[in-house]
Amino acid sequence: MSDDQTNTRTSNGTSTIWQIVGRLIAAAVVLAITAFFTPGFQISNFWSLIIAAVVLTVLDYLIVKFTGLQASPFGKGFVGFVLSVIILYVTQYFVAGYSISWLSAIIGALIYGVIDYFIPGEQEM
Repeated sequence: MSDDQTNTRTSNGTSTIWQIVGRLIAAAVVLAITAFFTPGFQISNFWSLIIAAVVLTVLDYLIVKFTGLQASPFGKGFVGFVLSVIILYVTQYFVAGYSISWLSAIIGALIYGVIDYFIPGEQEM
């Protein structure tokens, strides 16, 4: 194997790790802003926020991998919006210190989509 092939694989692996880290940071920031502006949506502490961002990212990744649908409120129109509502709501069953009602999940998905739209960068992996 040549050095070029080894360097390409190493840089792609590193690049993928940084994409995941960047996506998690962006998800945490967007989620924190969303929780702040959404009535009935509470995240009790920093660690709950980080774990919720991980869970949201993993759920989004799994949905994209298995269905091909983007779970972004503006990604695929109504279907993306509904998926965002469901993901925001279901996350509370995986994360202690994270609580949200159905109505708050609907409002939160709208706010999440607006904020996510303005966060710069490509979020595909």
